[in-house]
Amino acid sequence: MAHSADHWPSAPKAMPPKLSLPVKLAYGAGDFGAGLTSQFLAFFLLSFLIYVAGMDPLVAGSVLAFGKVWDAVNDPLVGLWSDRTTTQWGRRYPWMFLTAVPFGLSYYLIWTTPFAADASDTTKLIYYIIVTTVFQIFFTTTNLPYTSLTAEMGRTYDEVTELTSFRLAFSVAGGVAILMAAGIVGAIIPEEARGLRYTVLGILGGAVSILSIYWCIFGTYGFMKQKAAAEGRSLNDIGETDDEPFLKQLQAVFGNRPFLFVVGIYMFSWLALQITAAVLPFYAVSWMGTSDSLVALLVQGPAIALMFVCASLSKRLGKKKLYYLGSAIWVPAQAALYFLRPDQVNILFGLCIIASFGVAVAYVVPWSILPDVIDLDELNTGRRREGTFYSFMTLLQKLGLALGLFLVGAALKASGFIRVLPGEPLPPQPESALHAIRLFMGPVPLLLVICAAILVYFYPLTREVHTEIMLRLSERKHSASNERI
Repeated sequence: MAHSADHWPSAPKAMPPKLSLPVKLAYGAGDFGAGLTSQFLAFFLLSFLIYVAGMDPLVAGSVLAFGKVWDAVNDPLVGLWSDRTTTQWGRRYPWMFLTAVPFGLSYYLIWTTPFAADASDTTKLIYYIIVTTVFQIFFTTTNLPYTSLTAEMGRTYDEVTELTSFRLAFSVAGGVAILMAAGIVGAIIPEEARGLRYTVLGILGGAVSILSIYWCIFGTYGFMKQKAAAEGRSLNDIGETDDEPFLKQLQAVFGNRPFLFVVGIYMFSWLALQITAAVLPFYAVSWMGTSDSLVALLVQGPAIALMFVCASLSKRLGKKKLYYLGSAIWVPAQAALYFLRPDQVNILFGLCIIASFGVAVAYVVPWSILPDVIDLDELNTGRRREGTFYSFMTLLQKLGLALGLFLVGAALKASGFIRVLPGEPLPPQPESALHAIRLFMGPVPLLLVICAAILVYFYPLTREVHTEIMLRLSERKHSASNERI
């Protein structure tokens, strides 16, 4: 679709500011709260609903699934509205600023049990559907505009990868921080008061999430304002701003063939991670007889530093070869988890550390190739739709979490998992349930990673192709600027 030269930004007025370390850190901090909340939900929501709220495993696994119908509408709409928002502070920052506090508060409410111990599963289900849905809405309104900043702040193939590494390093760091806090809280508050542990962690996680979002806002706004001024535009003029029908936006997004590869790569990778996270507490406690928070920490902790290793390797190998390398390390480690015996806890710890590299790659690659797809879309249509593209990634992120919890909950129910009564000691589980837990810890995620690696092989946007896209975009904008002059 062609557009007149009047729609393109004017010629740059000066060299844009460089991405300094403080700006990168502030940008990364914006995902600290999202990572903290997502990781804690992934690792512990199912066990919280079963062990503390006393819900049936299948019902507990269904909690997040009910909100996905609304998310399918909410997420793309927020992306569209975010793209079209016009304020003196730009398109993204008002969304983050106004919804950060509701985001933190709704997260806290998830980890409470404001009903009688003998309340029905229906009562509990309704409460947790409401609070998790409200949380997911505010997750979108803060995190989607934030992630859309990646494509606006970064200018080159490698710069986008570096920003993505900072963002995801903070995301994993948020998960590690709450896992460490869980270990400390668990040492202070006795096992008999499991519910209080989660409430304390809910308050702590919600407060930290709010503060991290504001750090991002105040730490990056000045850079974005200087960048826009140097490029001769306002913060609202990242790209084409004319209204476009919503359905036409969707048609353009899903008509972008490389984006469909990104969707598949991310969904398979993320679902593998979410299934592993959801089943890990049951695997660690019921099968291996060790601490679930310690095992989760050993997977997530090393991944923080490995995010930056991934960024460096991406510059040398490219994003596709990086994913192959991560998969080659991750797949054997994941497969070995199925065969471990309860007396091999030290081997479990070692496998967790090895798998963390594959986890880091699974985080970095899908998110770092998405901006390349957005650049291709701009070349084809003349529009910048960061919010629209990122909205579908945010939706997939939440779908992966919901589907992972549901599949694990359904597997526990079908395998004869013994239901836990609130406040009672954890009962030993039958062999059928333990076998289901091991299957979902090893073979199931392994197959998903292999499917993602196959899609990566056919993904068409290499570094060379992206360089050509950026060259053609630059030539087009330069030509449009000359026409205006």
